[in-house]
Amino acid sequence: MISDNSPKKVCDQSFNRLLGETSGAFADLGTFLPLVLGLIALNQFSAQGIFLGFGLFAILSALFYRRPIPVQPMKVIAALVIAQGLSPGMLQASAMLMGIILLILAFSGAITWLAKQLSQAVSVGIQLAIGLQLMWMGAKMMSEFWLLGFGAFGLLFISKFLPLRYLAMPLVIAAGMIWQASTQTGLISNNLDIQAMTTPFQLTWPTAVEWTSAALLLVLPQLALTLTNAVIAISAMAQEKFPEDAAKLTPKNFAITSGLANLLLAPFGASAMCHGAGGLTVQYHFGARTYLAPLIFGSSCLIIALCWGSNIAWLLSLIPMAILGSLLTIAGLQLAWSKRLIDGRPFCILVILSTAITCLAINAAAGLAVGIILEQARRRTMLAMR
Repeated sequence: MISDNSPKKVCDQSFNRLLGETSGAFADLGTFLPLVLGLIALNQFSAQGIFLGFGLFAILSALFYRRPIPVQPMKVIAALVIAQGLSPGMLQASAMLMGIILLILAFSGAITWLAKQLSQAVSVGIQLAIGLQLMWMGAKMMSEFWLLGFGAFGLLFISKFLPLRYLAMPLVIAAGMIWQASTQTGLISNNLDIQAMTTPFQLTWPTAVEWTSAALLLVLPQLALTLTNAVIAISAMAQEKFPEDAAKLTPKNFAITSGLANLLLAPFGASAMCHGAGGLTVQYHFGARTYLAPLIFGSSCLIIALCWGSNIAWLLSLIPMAILGSLLTIAGLQLAWSKRLIDGRPFCILVILSTAITCLAINAAAGLAVGIILEQARRRTMLAMR
């Protein structure tokens, strides 16, 4: 009989742990991939700069936290940049401004106090509006080939309820690329300048107009989501899952690491980046427990950045527009959906819907203002009734 500490059992346990870390490393691609591909394929941003930024941020997070702390695009900023076709300078300015703000809040000690002023309902309303925008854009892309697009969307949605759901997205993308290579019709590259995608990233600086526009249109609405999801919520969740490391997994540290990453990497073409509670949830669910998961993910991003060229750009062009649209729609659905939409109190739902409608009708900054005003009115009414 083989003992519990036999080499075979130890080997099996090590393999299972490595499989879990690897699965967890790529478990959050459902949000990461469509936003990053959208910035590269649709907005023609620097692929090298974007992947380099995520690679370095993920590796440094792995070495500092020693836990599967995810790195993600700042969803509000990325979605608005994609949906509205904003310039690289706008993305760059918004990332650096977010970095400065997070560092100020962290080192001043104001991060906890400010987070209490932001209602979760306001953040959910902003997510709902941006998610709907992303879904609308994805639907238009799927219209390039409805059967392929909605078929892929259906498979991705159903896979959520299957044991091997983390394999669905890479399989759908691979199948789409094989189909595309065999038919050579409807390529993304029909609307894409491959030469522009292979231009090396450069150290640039936003214009004065881009700084102002980014602050009003991108930074203000993103700040609410970042404070609630990427600083406060992930801290509470990480401390619950890894109580032995609670002293390091604090809101202040999450604000500092996100702030430094954005401030230092954005000039080199990196996207606006943050941590995320949702990413931690899905990575942990698929087996990530240590720093190996973000280390694997970050190393993969660095390899893509360093090896980026016409061949990888050509592979990207093989992803059918309808497939990319299905990924964007899934990402939008994940961003838009919240349990508060069905189990929230009446006034909470009012705040969510008012914020979302204003975001869609005017812009996200106006929606944020409406949400905060309604929340302040609610608080004053409750105080007056006491």
